[in-house]
Amino acid sequence: MGLFAYVQVHVLRLTLLCVYEMWFCCIKLLFFFSQRGQESAGIVTSDGESAHSFKMHKGMGLVNHVFSEDSLKKLYVSNLGIGHTRYSTSGVSVLDNCQPFVVETLHGKIAVAHNGELTNAVRLRRKLMRHGVGLSTSSDSELITQLLAFTPPLEQDDTPDWVARIKNLMNETPTSYSILMMHKDIIYAVRDPYGNRPLCIGRLVPVGDLNKKGKNYAETEGWVVSSESCSFLSIGAEYYREVMPGEIVKISRHEVQTLDVVPRPAGDPAAFCIFEYVYFARPDSIFEGQMVYSVRRRCGQQLAIEAPVEADLVSTVPESATPAALGYAQKCGLPYIEVLCKNRYVGRTFIQPNMRLRQLGVAKKFGVLSDNFKGKRVVLIDDSIVRGNTISPIIKLLRESGAKEVHIRVASPPIRFPCYMGINIPTKEELIANKPEFHDLANYIGADSVVYLSVEGLVSSVQESIKARQDNENSLKTNKYRAGKIGHCIACLVGKYPVELEW
Repeated sequence: MGLFAYVQVHVLRLTLLCVYEMWFCCIKLLFFFSQRGQESAGIVTSDGESAHSFKMHKGMGLVNHVFSEDSLKKLYVSNLGIGHTRYSTSGVSVLDNCQPFVVETLHGKIAVAHNGELTNAVRLRRKLMRHGVGLSTSSDSELITQLLAFTPPLEQDDTPDWVARIKNLMNETPTSYSILMMHKDIIYAVRDPYGNRPLCIGRLVPVGDLNKKGKNYAETEGWVVSSESCSFLSIGAEYYREVMPGEIVKISRHEVQTLDVVPRPAGDPAAFCIFEYVYFARPDSIFEGQMVYSVRRRCGQQLAIEAPVEADLVSTVPESATPAALGYAQKCGLPYIEVLCKNRYVGRTFIQPNMRLRQLGVAKKFGVLSDNFKGKRVVLIDDSIVRGNTISPIIKLLRESGAKEVHIRVASPPIRFPCYMGINIPTKEELIANKPEFHDLANYIGADSVVYLSVEGLVSSVQESIKARQDNENSLKTNKYRAGKIGHCIACLVGKYPVELEW
């Protein structure tokens, strides 16, 4: 899922974004988040002044299907807004579960968008119902919305204490969430203490100032918050910083202000989802101070060290595996040559809501560049093999088109365990790594050999530059936003989850 908002100064799957003014930023950002969710999309905007100023439109399908010229007219006049794209993990794919959610509270309406999946949603649902709260959807994001509407014990009737309400939510559920909440002329951006889902802040600047790196700008035209920084450039914004794990950020037309930081239990490391680096994020996004592209390239280089093979060329399953393929080719001294071309009009098969749609997507997703590999031994790099639906027909396609050998190298370890924190890996039985066929996987998928990157190789590739940067910051004593021990959620690889799961 993806989040975004906008706030106008002159003015966040997440899938979240915020920007003051310029309602059309929402639409442009939602298009960038289509890779994070293809099932539904929605936007809520406000002028930030009148009590009943929320304007909303949401619906099922891709962004360009949900928003028409007529539906956009009611969003025109706005100073701030939040938006969301969804692919379902918790809650079925129906209109009722589309976000953002809007509810009336004691202090007026709030709009809420959420990226992630709560690990204790069942208990929270029962608790809310015992308190007489009626729920109208199957989404855990509605639980978050209702918890934010709860009045904290010490709150005065006439003065909303949104920090107390947000901290109450954070005390009720440890992970996984990045949240945007809009109330009147303020947007609050919140990330869980483990930092499992991404969220970052951008600054809207005059278009002519976009390339003036490191300089002070005469004015700031607005602020944006987004699941991925790759969306910023399209709306004239530059990357500012991440929302840190546990941080509550207030975004107004006047400032971006940290209101509080909720710590993790003592000794717990951060748990940013490592699968964002492997597959989910766009390669030009920045997480933890490093570009996703650079991490994927390092994974390919490490894979070449761990799994060399005699071959004539290295290629990729486009496009998320391309940086790893380039890294592999560079490290082993083989030429990188494209063997597949991707149909860019087909969506991501991994986040299609059912198996049949995923399989049909694979069938029309690729074409072959047979002149590039006839009679040659091909090393084909893939970013991951999760269910195993895609790779087998690709290998068959390459062999039928003249490949002498096809060796598969996977730039991530085998996915063995379900994800309960926002990625659609719901059962162990779906995963190829848990099937009997995995013991002879090369024969099963029709390859000459298959080797995965080790868990240690992936973690070291991800954490290499983070450790170097933290060591440097420690020596300079300038590490203002340090989030504590380095850590990543690798539960889908090893089965150890950052928090205890509740059922």
